[in-house]
Amino acid sequence: MSDLAQRGGGELTGTGAEWTARYSRALMNTFGPPKRVLVRGEGAYVWDADGKRYLDLLAGIAVNALGHAHPTLTAAISAQLGTLGHVSNFFATPAQVALAERLLALAGGDAASRVFFTNSGTEANEAVMKMARRTGRPRILALEGAFHGRSMGALAMTHKLAYREPFEPLPGGVEFLPFGDTAALEAAMADDVAALVLEVVQGEAGVRSLPPGYLAHARKLADANGVLLVVDEVQTGIGRTGRWFAFQAPELGGGVLPDVITLAKGLAGGFPIGAVVALGERAATLLGPGQHGSTFGGNPVAAAAALATLGVIERDGVLAHVQDVGARLASSLRGPLVRSVRGEGLLVAVELVAPVAALVAERALEAGFIVNAVTPTALRLAPPLIVTWDQLSTFVDFLAGLPADLAEEKI
Repeated sequence: MSDLAQRGGGELTGTGAEWTARYSRALMNTFGPPKRVLVRGEGAYVWDADGKRYLDLLAGIAVNALGHAHPTLTAAISAQLGTLGHVSNFFATPAQVALAERLLALAGGDAASRVFFTNSGTEANEAVMKMARRTGRPRILALEGAFHGRSMGALAMTHKLAYREPFEPLPGGVEFLPFGDTAALEAAMADDVAALVLEVVQGEAGVRSLPPGYLAHARKLADANGVLLVVDEVQTGIGRTGRWFAFQAPELGGGVLPDVITLAKGLAGGFPIGAVVALGERAATLLGPGQHGSTFGGNPVAAAAALATLGVIERDGVLAHVQDVGARLASSLRGPLVRSVRGEGLLVAVELVAPVAALVAERALEAGFIVNAVTPTALRLAPPLIVTWDQLSTFVDFLAGLPADLAEEKI
């Protein structure tokens, strides 16, 4: 018997403990042991290998915009895969072209704007690094707390030292500015800066929104110095904040239009895809023939999945729903462990009174709720955009019922 057969390769039945043991013998230890082994999902719920149901309030980290097994999405993927699954980028497909046109329309691009498709947000931000290099300018500005991905270029724009230090030296020229500090931004801006790369809402830093007016000021400074303004909407785009893009919120963006938008996560409702949306001729022409590419980027199945996701969000009034239930959720999350609540739409952080977020997330999992301890003191909620208030209210009640003395425990 082969080693793979001895390890159970090819068998798809077993308990959670059995699958976890097989996981540890087959996969690299980059994520630690899985908290559960999930086998199916429907709507906002998932089930583990032992049959327990969970309300998914993380949605694959803001990915499963339409929840699990949405019939429109699964039908679109199946139909496209049954017709044409993949072609090289020597050829185009109708789904690819139609998706690019749709994204440009949603972003407000002009006739000179263009899209480049990738497989992930990291890849989209890696393309941004290359676009910045093509300007001929040596400096890139990013913000403290930023997370833009884990490939070498994207990692160079990611602030957290624990992610960066094991892989140094990283591509150079990136400088980190204090989050939301307009004076620091003014001091750093100059005509040798290629790009300012930022998130309107920093997800991995604990769901932190840029202060009102910051993005508009950044736009003015970028224009004055010929700098590309790049907005990373990988986590916040495609309805997560109640608008197609977070920068479209009046209190966050104030009508500002960036030069480049990066997208992924919720764009195809769970199917891997990323996109670089370059607005205006300058940004759209920085990468020419032979200067970048992607074997799977813009493949017809991913494009069909994205078109279906965008179509459902529009058809079912999902943006208004996200604004309504998101506001209700933020105003309802209370309890002895809750210090404050922040966020936009259905990207919400619950700041706790003590650094017990990991413990609370574990208690939540035991009670049938999937949430994320995004910092030692904060829980992140990013449920499917189609989640109902009745479903959300069950977590509101759970959190309110946690005892105050839990703040004194250690995980």
